[in-house]
Amino acid sequence: MRLKNFYLTPIKGYQYISKILPASCRYYPTCSEYASWQFEFNAPYKAFFATSKRILSCNQLFAGGIDYPLVDFVPPRHAFMYDFNRDCGKIDVNYWLVPHLKDARYYVIKDFNAIKRTTGYAPAPKR
Repeated sequence: MRLKNFYLTPIKGYQYISKILPASCRYYPTCSEYASWQFEFNAPYKAFFATSKRILSCNQLFAGGIDYPLVDFVPPRHAFMYDFNRDCGKIDVNYWLVPHLKDARYYVIKDFNAIKRTTGYAPAPKR
């Protein structure tokens, strides 16, 4: 079992249970989704710090709003990506990494349409 899964499993369990509770997070993405993305892309100590800071600010003293996680990411060499695409075929994009303007970190933005493309599931139309 990978170390990342060790941290993501309790978060996914909480997300499953919290579906029956009313929404109470003041931010988008929710604090549990934010934590999930942090542990997906950052080292555990950085993810713990960023998630703790986010959870402590999720109260009436802060305005809330849109707050995407910032992560450290080193892009792979281009030559490696060409070989990967040639050998493995089409890849599905689940996350977009958008460069932060002030430093060498990236915003993580999840592509929710990737679920529709990979599973063929489309939600029922609203009436």
